[in-house]
Amino acid sequence: MKVRVRRVGLVAAMGLVSLNIWTGAPLLAVWVGSRLQRGSNQPTMGSVAVVVIVLAALCLLLVRLLALLSARYDAAVGRSPQRREQSPWLRSLRGERAHPTLQERPLRAIEYVLVVAVLVCATAFEIWFFFFSGSPLGPA
Repeated sequence: MKVRVRRVGLVAAMGLVSLNIWTGAPLLAVWVGSRLQRGSNQPTMGSVAVVVIVLAALCLLLVRLLALLSARYDAAVGRSPQRREQSPWLRSLRGERAHPTLQERPLRAIEYVLVVAVLVCATAFEIWFFFFSGSPLGPA
């Protein structure tokens, strides 16, 4: 029971971190940039640069945390650490090596979590865009 609770907690943490890559990091970066913007309503290059730097640092930190949580989840379920593989777009197109099938290399929990996070964020954006954002052309 303790192992199951730990696994669920790790998956929940992975979900929270992956959603914060989409939402929390950009909001925090814009907030930090707004704290540096004083006086006028027009953004300065300094505040824009701060937003970009803070966003890059936060996303890098969150991606590293996501990799750490994924490794801990794999250890909790007894899966061996994943070895480095060549990316599919860097492989030869001649097909001299057989690619692993889904039975040989099943999907990991992090892959499911990231797909669900992308679907949730994209759906939330579409709902906001089509129903709540209003027309950019003004009232009709």
